[in-house]
Amino acid sequence: MIKSRRNPSSTLPLTGLALALAAATLLGGCVVQERVAVAPPRVYAPPPPPPPPAYAEPAVDVEVHATEAPPPLPDYEQPPCPEDGYLWTPGYWAWGGGGYYWVPGTWVQPPRVGVLWTPGYWGFVGGVYAFHAGYWGPHVGFYGGVNYGFGYVGVGFVGGRWAGNSFAYNRTVNNVSVTNVHNTYNETVINNVTVNKVSYNGGAGGIAAAPTPQERTAMQEPHVAPTPLQRQHIQEAARNPALAAKTNGGHPAIAATPKPAAFNAPGVVGARGAAPMGPQLARTNGPAAAAAAPGAPRVNNGNAPRVNNGNGGLAPGAQPSVTHVPPNAAAHAQGAVPPPAAKPQAGKPPAPKAQQHPPKEEKHQEGGNR
Repeated sequence: MIKSRRNPSSTLPLTGLALALAAATLLGGCVVQERVAVAPPRVYAPPPPPPPPAYAEPAVDVEVHATEAPPPLPDYEQPPCPEDGYLWTPGYWAWGGGGYYWVPGTWVQPPRVGVLWTPGYWGFVGGVYAFHAGYWGPHVGFYGGVNYGFGYVGVGFVGGRWAGNSFAYNRTVNNVSVTNVHNTYNETVINNVTVNKVSYNGGAGGIAAAPTPQERTAMQEPHVAPTPLQRQHIQEAARNPALAAKTNGGHPAIAATPKPAAFNAPGVVGARGAAPMGPQLARTNGPAAAAAAPGAPRVNNGNAPRVNNGNGGLAPGAQPSVTHVPPNAAAHAQGAVPPPAAKPQAGKPPAPKAQQHPPKEEKHQEGGNR
């Protein structure tokens, strides 16, 4: 009985050793497993840059401020459209050099197909007059309610529309010739805006007009700034002293041109009431010297150009030139002047009858001039 009994304490060291070995094995496996699970460090990749805009940046809304109201719009005729694809941009008063100067209206090639011109306008805000620059866009936006004429009646544009890749001109309000322009139509324009020559919005004496819902939508559309030729046109106007309001009294002799910056080209139109002057002389010597210079070239100073309206007549409301002299008038005046009196010779009495004779010869000259 005594030999069969075992001491339980003798097995304890073996059990502890086995547990220690098992724990060590488990711990060793955990260490190996942890080393395998360690991932490489992350590398941050920045997001790709945004795509470039599909259109040019819009023109600056407010370009300049003035403390006085711009002059009234001058009255002038529209030059004929030079060729297909040109769109009309009306003239306006700009500010620079301490005063207003006139930027002539002109025909311009748009920057791309499908866009229309929204004219710039002056608006009275915060005690000053701010000029809102014009821009190109798919629709015509707000331009102060100013009636610039030639399709810009104060709201929208009725001078033409795009038909695919071609522009169709409304001959009712545009001076176009079927010889140069082939895509035209006639559409009556009903003008619901008061017809006046006010050139600014708001303030004392200004036009009280607010943007329509359609104009507000158009103002939010992608816009394209004026073309390089349009900017050159403005710069040429700013350098021409004859276009300053202080010089021309609000009646510029270069009110509209057939193409941008073509101030000396044939077809330049002057405002009604403007003094006749030569463009080159106006640039250097001013209007007084140009008017007094003998033989100076003259621009169209208000004589209405002929519009191709089927009957070859003048544009509606146009007046013939008051300075026009019929060809026979000059010859008749020359024939009516009596010949100079002959000097009497010394010692001989004068012969008055020979000086006044013959009346029949004068009648013969008058008949030949008729």
